[in-house]
Amino acid sequence: MTEQITVIKVGIADMNVVRAPNTIRTSGLGSCVGIVLYSPMKPIAGLAHIMLPEACISKSGVVNKAKFADTAIHELVERLEGLGVKKNTLLAKIAGGAQMFQFNGTSDIMRIGPRNVEAVKNTLQALRIKLISEDVGGNSGRTIEFSPATNQLTIRTVNRGTHII
Repeated sequence: MTEQITVIKVGIADMNVVRAPNTIRTSGLGSCVGIVLYSPMKPIAGLAHIMLPEACISKSGVVNKAKFADTAIHELVERLEGLGVKKNTLLAKIAGGAQMFQFNGTSDIMRIGPRNVEAVKNTLQALRIKLISEDVGGNSGRTIEFSPATNQLTIRTVNRGTHII
């Protein structure tokens, strides 16, 4: 009898964790970045769908931690530690961060995708989490699905097909 595999879906500005044999998926990664944190020591992984680089740009004062690179990664680490994963064993894979629209001028404010990628990498570096692989940039949307059983991240890119990192 084969074990039933459930796909846990993560929405925009959302996060979740999954145990093998289940997988975790998010779609709609344009300028957003999908980050997977996992440990090769345990078949558990977390995924966050990050929309913006930093929570300090939130005007409301109420922060959805999953929405921002700096807060989402910290929260994902805490959730994984709560499931018995040791922080010093965590590895990361990322995808997304596309520049979905072309703008005239050099305004940094419109470079959301590249800024998201940079913020994710800076936060990972600050937490001493090794970035194993990435599929970022370009101008196409992506859907990603991670299997904590195999530690493979499957990426479907609009007009480019599917590949695994």
